[in-house]
Amino acid sequence: MQALRRAVIDVGTNSVKLLVADLAGPEIRRVCEESRQTRLGRGFYATHRLRADAIAATTAAVAAFAARARKAGAASIRVIATSAAREAVNRAELLAAIAQATGLRVEVISGDQEADWGFAGVSTDPQLGSAPVLILDVGGGSAQFIFGAGGKRFYRQSFALGAVRLRETLPCHEPPRAEELAATRRWLQRFLQAEVMPPLAAARAARRDETAGAVQLVGVGGTASVLGGMEAELATFDPARLEATRLSAARVTWHVERLWGLPLPQRRQIIGLPPNRADIILMGAAIFEAVMQAGGFGELRLSTRSLRFAALRPDPAPAA
Repeated sequence: MQALRRAVIDVGTNSVKLLVADLAGPEIRRVCEESRQTRLGRGFYATHRLRADAIAATTAAVAAFAARARKAGAASIRVIATSAAREAVNRAELLAAIAQATGLRVEVISGDQEADWGFAGVSTDPQLGSAPVLILDVGGGSAQFIFGAGGKRFYRQSFALGAVRLRETLPCHEPPRAEELAATRRWLQRFLQAEVMPPLAAARAARRDETAGAVQLVGVGGTASVLGGMEAELATFDPARLEATRLSAARVTWHVERLWGLPLPQRRQIIGLPPNRADIILMGAAIFEAVMQAGGFGELRLSTRSLRFAALRPDPAPAA
């Protein structure tokens, strides 16, 4: 079967990401992946207005990635946008700027779509296609929780629980203080117990016969990749090594306490942690720790197959 080369550009709250891949039937072969941090959500949560400089930086990144995709021979380029864009009162400015710079239309997807596509993307991995999984995608502005098995999604919900959002709404000093970590942990546990765990527990109980065995926690997105990169001490993005990495609950807590115990300049020196993520990783890592504790998960495994893998296809929604 002749492969069809497609590209997806994902405009997130923290970064813009490019995936170019070849599709041949159910198989997806990566050609290139790139990411550029533009902080579209910088200063966003006080006003819900996108700043002009953030729009300009994001538009420039999309234009550069569109050119990269065309040079790579992509037959189509799909641009999607998530949390910050869908919440912004002035999102039309962003969409118009990208359209003028690239000639491409931006699809602003809902939180439910983001969760569904995340599940569909992870399910393209044959190792995760049948096992019961809880997929956790921690982005800049939101976090998606998706529970399913065998390619079927049983529960999904998007929550206002992103790393950039919490960094701005739960501010902390530099270097962070021990009491600020304690307060963040308490806030996360209260949020999870009130908002996330009850409907998730109900979904697991309702599908007990279809999801026999332990549920695996699978992290996707930038925060998960950073945790894996730090654990494996990866200097560069390596999908195979990331997906082979496992983090115990104790190791996730170790990383959280190490990160919160270091000032920003020292965090920027950690192997596996991109320097431009050294501020928001505080909240991203704490979210994963809190979910593992609240859900009783002993291990976190990683997938680098995110919603972009699903968005390569015209109809990426998984079976409900």
